[in-house]
Amino acid sequence: MLTGKEILMILEGLRDTLIIVGLSTVFGYILGLPLGIVLAVTDKEGIKPNRIVYKTLDLITNVLRSFPFIILLVVLIPLTRAIVGKSYGTGATIVPLVVAAAPFIGRMVESSLKEVDKGVIEAAQSLGADNLTIIFRVLITEARTSLLVGATIAFGTILGYSAMAGAVGGGGLGSIAIRYGYNRFQPQILWPSVIILILLVQLFQILGTRISRKLDRRK
Repeated sequence: MLTGKEILMILEGLRDTLIIVGLSTVFGYILGLPLGIVLAVTDKEGIKPNRIVYKTLDLITNVLRSFPFIILLVVLIPLTRAIVGKSYGTGATIVPLVVAAAPFIGRMVESSLKEVDKGVIEAAQSLGADNLTIIFRVLITEARTSLLVGATIAFGTILGYSAMAGAVGGGGLGSIAIRYGYNRFQPQILWPSVIILILLVQLFQILGTRISRKLDRRK
């Protein structure tokens, strides 16, 4: 049976998790969305092919995505400390999460934009649309359903990473589950924390799916 203090601790962990995941997702998209757009545009079949730019960004993206997140957490401790002033806690967790999320988001954005029908792009080009217009009014508009599904996946992935960060001093429910539930053998704290994390993923998955269905013009 949970005590009042334990319930309060779990609620604070939930608050911190939402802050961590929310900010990490936002900053991840601030970096990942432009990355994905550039990758899609400069690919050999993109609207402005550029082999050097694509290969460079492709290599950087692949390298960052190849790092196991737990290793990335440790490698980025100096950067995290330089930005946040410390290497543990809620704020410090956001830095490695953004670094891990950005290339992941970039790949999903690239994949979504490449799904857009080439005929739609060619029609826009025949009407004299410039590249910026094609990117924002054709590619992103036509791919919005896929992009939204990708955002749902990104949220779930970042949430999972945030829980993993608890193993090395990160904040949120993951930290509480590991520090108290696992290390101190308190299952009454471990299982509620795990269940809340699972429910959060399911909630956003359902919400994202419903919104994407409403936006899908093919239905």
